[in-house]
Amino acid sequence: MDKEEIKREFPDFNFAEGELLLVNKPYRWTSFDVVSKIRNAFKPLKLKVGHAGTLDPLATGLLIICTGKLTKKIDEYQAQEKEYTGTMILGATTPSYDLETEVDAKFDISGITEEDIHAACTNFRGAIEQFPPAHSAVKIEGERLYHKARRGETVELRARSITIDTFEITRIALPEIDFRVVCSKGTYIRSLIHDFGKALNNGAYLSRLRRTRSGDFKSEDAYEVMELVGHIRSKKEKELSTQL
Repeated sequence: MDKEEIKREFPDFNFAEGELLLVNKPYRWTSFDVVSKIRNAFKPLKLKVGHAGTLDPLATGLLIICTGKLTKKIDEYQAQEKEYTGTMILGATTPSYDLETEVDAKFDISGITEEDIHAACTNFRGAIEQFPPAHSAVKIEGERLYHKARRGETVELRARSITIDTFEITRIALPEIDFRVVCSKGTYIRSLIHDFGKALNNGAYLSRLRRTRSGDFKSEDAYEVMELVGHIRSKKEKELSTQL
């Protein structure tokens, strides 16, 4: 049988009562885009839908979606430990700490060794203080930071306490460095990479990020967004037809 002919089996979801859905967030989609797409699939039924843990638009991977009565547990799921894999570019910085903005400074990396790179990781394990990126969804005076940043406004950022359980380098092919991070809720991987560059007296920005785990939930068990939307619409149509 060809791969195209294999259809994924769905459990007998009870969305109104409450379901936890694992979704693979696509590149350049916001987390709200995913929620909106799934919520719209239920129309005309008005059903609560929310996500547990925002992913930046340029990140991909596991997004936990809750429906119905299970939306009351969003804070509980959001508080769970997260795991990410990604790639950084050493030798340059950007205002957003990722690919959203253009490079604003470049640095010489010719003197940096693999030993230096691995050693720098030790500065970012355990409980640390971290500043969120200026281009982030953190609210200051009721407004998202990224709105202020795009207007060129300077804002005094406040550090937050986070915990990094694991920060390891998995591949070095300068200027690219691959990594894996296991961290607490509220960690900004973009800030981690920016600070990592500083620890090397250099610069670094995030070029790729994927959430691979949240608590005990893993990205390999996630549905593609449109795959799930198609199932919801099909289930809704069947239920409506039986009521006629």
